[in-house]
Amino acid sequence: MKMKLGLLSVMMLAGVMIANAQGGGGGMRRTPEERAKRVVDTLTTEFKLDQSHQTQATAVFVDFYKSMTQGISAEDRTKLMGDRDEKLKKVLSDDQFKKFKDDIEPAMRPRRQQ
Repeated sequence: MKMKLGLLSVMMLAGVMIANAQGGGGGMRRTPEERAKRVVDTLTTEFKLDQSHQTQATAVFVDFYKSMTQGISAEDRTKLMGDRDEKLKKVLSDDQFKKFKDDIEPAMRPRRQQ
């Protein structure tokens, strides 16, 4: 009896682990506001943004992420990124923007499973 219960427990644990590895188990997508907050928190940590710049950057990224949630083509995505970058250049200095494009933006991209 104990052997069956132990085996059942191990099988259930393995099933939960497999489901989580496949992306199950409540892996909801973040809202545009949550995604923007995450990016702005990174920018604030990296560049010591004041409250005004944080507010402006948040607005830029919320607009960007809301636009990205709609089914868009690769061409539209490129245009949206260009628009976002133009707005962001008004918030960040040239050096900060360069660091964003070179270091921070690549780390923000979703990782694709192979």
